[in-house]
Amino acid sequence: MNTDVRRTLPATAIPDGCLPWTTEHTRRWTRVLPPGWIPVPRVGLRVLKLVLLTGALAALGLTAAGLPPYLATPAGLLLVLLQLRPEAVRVWAPPLALAAVVLRPAPVLPVLAGALLLTAAALAISATRLRARERQREAALTASGGVTAPLPDADRPIGRGRFLSGLGITLILAGVPVMATAGLWDSSEGRAAAAVAGCFVAGLGVTALLSGVLGRRRATALRAAPAPVLRVLVRGRGRGGVKVFAADDVAGLRPLFTVGVVPLDHDTEYDTAVVEEAVTDTVADLADLADLGDVADRARSADRLDDDRAEPLREAVLYGTPYDGAEVVLVSAAPKPGDPPVTERSSGPVRPLSEGGVRRRLERAKRAAARTAADDEEHLGLVEAARLTSPAPVRRWRAGAVDRLSGFLMVVWGVLLYWISTDGDVGLWKDILVVLTGLYGAFRIPVKLCWRVTADRTGLWLNGLRGTTHIPWDDVRSVRRESLELKLRWHGDGSWTVSAPRWARLQRRRGVTHPYDVLAAEVTAMHTDPALRPTGDSEERERGRPLWPLAVPFVLAWLTAVLVGLTGFLDG
Repeated sequence: MNTDVRRTLPATAIPDGCLPWTTEHTRRWTRVLPPGWIPVPRVGLRVLKLVLLTGALAALGLTAAGLPPYLATPAGLLLVLLQLRPEAVRVWAPPLALAAVVLRPAPVLPVLAGALLLTAAALAISATRLRARERQREAALTASGGVTAPLPDADRPIGRGRFLSGLGITLILAGVPVMATAGLWDSSEGRAAAAVAGCFVAGLGVTALLSGVLGRRRATALRAAPAPVLRVLVRGRGRGGVKVFAADDVAGLRPLFTVGVVPLDHDTEYDTAVVEEAVTDTVADLADLADLGDVADRARSADRLDDDRAEPLREAVLYGTPYDGAEVVLVSAAPKPGDPPVTERSSGPVRPLSEGGVRRRLERAKRAAARTAADDEEHLGLVEAARLTSPAPVRRWRAGAVDRLSGFLMVVWGVLLYWISTDGDVGLWKDILVVLTGLYGAFRIPVKLCWRVTADRTGLWLNGLRGTTHIPWDDVRSVRRESLELKLRWHGDGSWTVSAPRWARLQRRRGVTHPYDVLAAEVTAMHTDPALRPTGDSEERERGRPLWPLAVPFVLAWLTAVLVGLTGFLDG
């Protein structure tokens, strides 16, 4: 294979006669991909959560419009299946249309027209994707030249599908009781919400169970006989996934598809790292909502960080026929030179990348690279300016005007949330959500308004809700402003974050530097040059006090306001 790739695969790991999947061959494969207007989701929990949220909102919206939950929920789940399991649409969509025709819920004509239109569109889109799969399979088989080889894990137990099947059964068992107890709610909205929630959870369980069964069947079929093999290039994309490139695309310009993978010795398709990713992403999403941040900017930053973590290209042998939804096995060169080849099996379906998607990703990467270069240049300039300052006994930074603005925006957000929650009967489950969301904001406001960073000769001191945290200078990893956040990291996976609004264009026009950039530059200068560090020891009063006492009035005020609003005390 190509010798100019940074990670090469030993010849002993390449089956006899295995052909390279060259750019010329992959052009035919990419030409038969579904049209660009048909979205094919990439592997990733963020995409999965977005699809599930869309389906849930569709089900709730249709129920609010007067459609019965037993029809609204399957319609919302149809959007989920259309993205994740198009092969199941042929089984799911016709009964949905038949139920609408037989039951004829009011309003009859809009419901029938909507059901038939949704069914026809879903069947057409799924048929287009399934036809594209067959063409992708044919193109890949032609490229392999008929060369096959036994899979490295053909004699090992197959764990594929075990996790999803168990998850599906669990969700079904959780959703059915919720549906059964929907009639116990006092209000009609509560009954409808409970029915939708139960149906949706049980429907997701059916989807997960179906995905587990299909994944296991395809993994079993792949190992039943020698599989087609192709020589390719791969690059890790973080969190258990890889991008696959043509064998002669040594610059990594055109990824063909992404696929989640796990090492051969894993007996399930998900491990603790994936679970931690789900929890971390969910918390980050809630923080985005609470801070009223620029979600698009945060998404671009996430893409940039994912690209920064990308591994070098590695030679690999692809076992199986790649197509949308396929199962494969990869034997690739180790990320570290000198280590033996790595064998990984797919933990999820193959997801092709369209020409338009790749082009848009490259454009985003170029813009992100330009922003990163500009931010780095500004940061280095501020660090050099900070080196000209003389050491002080103790240095302190605290919340300023932008933090007060952020706290004000959060209060406004809380007032709007309170107004929505008291404007009519929103249902018990929404009341609980409002209370919990408001409590989160009540604990975040003191941090926004009263955070403090203190530097002395021993290190940095950070005040928080529970108390003060000390980070020795040797443990500090980095301090940078990332999008709307000031993030300080230290060894042991520790981090501290505050966020505030930022207007990059206005700042450049006015020649103003964001306070977070100034703090990050000054702390970075102290961290890299011990001569600039403070010379004295800070006193306890200088390090800030625990912030939880300041949160108590906000918590009590929020709970009192919600209680008054829900009970209608002021109206009586």
